[in-house]
Amino acid sequence: MNKFSNADRAEVLTQALPFIKRYNGKVVVVKYGGNAMIDETLKAQVMEDVVLLWLVGVKIVLLHGGGPEISDMMKKMGKESVFVDGLRVTDKETVDIVQMVLAGKINKTLVNFLETHGGTAIGVSGMDGRLIEASIKDERLGYVGEIEKINIKTVTDLLEKGYIPVISTVGCDKEGNCYNINADTAAAHIAGALNAERLIMMTDVEGILEDKNKPFSLIPEITVSDAEKLMQSGIISSGMIPKVECCIEALQQGVKNVVIMDGRVPHSILMELLTNEGAGTLIKKDEENE
Repeated sequence: MNKFSNADRAEVLTQALPFIKRYNGKVVVVKYGGNAMIDETLKAQVMEDVVLLWLVGVKIVLLHGGGPEISDMMKKMGKESVFVDGLRVTDKETVDIVQMVLAGKINKTLVNFLETHGGTAIGVSGMDGRLIEASIKDERLGYVGEIEKINIKTVTDLLEKGYIPVISTVGCDKEGNCYNINADTAAAHIAGALNAERLIMMTDVEGILEDKNKPFSLIPEITVSDAEKLMQSGIISSGMIPKVECCIEALQQGVKNVVIMDGRVPHSILMELLTNEGAGTLIKKDEENE
């Protein structure tokens, strides 16, 4: 038996109206990956959220990674995944696998999901329109790219024509070499190039925690200065450090606010954008708190 009446549903929509007005016509970039991408039920819910926001006038850009699926494909092909400082060592054969998995299987699967749920989406890679120009980051890592330039016109053209751009994070150089690009880094640069209203970083933790062993110790909001102090004190540590550094980079490049949130929570995107409470940890510039 459904416990929500029609009046309850109407009230929910009414409460969401101010937030819909706020984001109507604004660009929101969603970096999508981790367990929320692997679990098919969660994947469907994320796609529903993206389509709903698109239908009410939010200019949604969906950017995805796919590390676990790349590792699975490498294992099937008899290659071992090797990491240095958290980055995948990417030789010529591995970068071909990365391109196949990210720009092919994952990207087109997500486009199909969005279309199935009522959206109009087009998938592109960082190689299309030379969206992500890159160079070798570290010789030890092979074809892992350092972003040199973002050519954002491909994305803005799609947004102006009413599409949901779905971006896979492979880049290229002027010689035509393909590079594996860290998805968090790519999200920061692309959101910055779009002057996005918000960048949402979906991950597999609740956000920034005061105590990583206590999931209920979520810090709901911090400034860049706060984040730097938390990194110095060790509260922000290990894998969360590069993620927070990407968030700071995005803010420096012109993004209004960045949120790190748990992509495993159903409809977390809607909770973040369409409610007062939000979801995860909001990171903002220092001057906004003065």
